[in-house]
Amino acid sequence: MDCAHATQALPAPEAARLAALLDGWQIEQGKLAKTFGFADYYETMAFVNALAFIAHGQDHHPELTVGYKSCAVRYDTHSVGGLSLNDFICAARADALLRKAVQA
Repeated sequence: MDCAHATQALPAPEAARLAALLDGWQIEQGKLAKTFGFADYYETMAFVNALAFIAHGQDHHPELTVGYKSCAVRYDTHSVGGLSLNDFICAARADALLRKAVQA
């Protein structure tokens, strides 16, 4: 499923329901957030670059905080001032990216 133009933020109960379907994602300060852990900086940056490629293709860009062995990912939809379905789609894609990397 690709991202689509969102016109309004999801109601808080719907956002909470969707967040509960995702492994390790939390709603923090109005953003959908998760911190991914890695073995080293190289793995962290490989994930960051792959996620940036996906974000560019979807035209939906997360806020990233990169550490030596971690990357904190936070999604929200600026145009609606909150969370949209796009944030949850992109979060699921980030999880799928990590699963593919672990299987390789």
